[in-house]
Amino acid sequence: MLQVKCMPLGPLETNCYIVHDEEEAIIIDPGGEADKVIAFLADERITPRAILLTHAHFDHIGGVDELRTYFNIDVYIHEHEAHWLGDPQLNGSMYFTPDNIIVKPAEFLLTPGFDSIGPFYFEIVHTPGHSPGSVSFIFHEHSFIISGDVLFNRGIGRTDLPGGDMAALKRSIRQHIYTLNNLFSVYPGHGPKTTIGDEKRLNPFIRESIE
Repeated sequence: MLQVKCMPLGPLETNCYIVHDEEEAIIIDPGGEADKVIAFLADERITPRAILLTHAHFDHIGGVDELRTYFNIDVYIHEHEAHWLGDPQLNGSMYFTPDNIIVKPAEFLLTPGFDSIGPFYFEIVHTPGHSPGSVSFIFHEHSFIISGDVLFNRGIGRTDLPGGDMAALKRSIRQHIYTLNNLFSVYPGHGPKTTIGDEKRLNPFIRESIE
């Protein structure tokens, strides 16, 4: 059975997720404080296989290079934001942090569809709106989705940053997230987890019938 460890990291306490079994893990959105991720994995005696990024905003990528180097693992991101990793203007660090964040290029590009890394099998869904290359990771067998900054507990991602598009964001949520079973857990980029059913009923920005 997979477990999901949530670690709020970095200047905005962005949720870094470590999806793991008893031996291996994938790291999703390490926004900073790589030492905390290293310590957790060491304590649990878990070996990470890769770093997956829901998108390339600065608060989701601050710990990438340190973890990549320490564990000698690859980084995956959608092609629409691959060039954002090394561009402080596009990743936002130029405007929101005292230091520019420049991350080395990712080794692999995420392609929508089903994929596996080691023992981890999941679906990659392109969910633009918050940013043009935003993706969500759906673990169907375990009934959860990691939604990045697309859908939050009673909230949705902001669309006033470069490449933001409110119509696209709502379309992504309706077509790719709200179509999941109401019992699916949603692990967002910030704040507490929620469920598909609760967001359909209670999200003030985008509600849907749960009949």
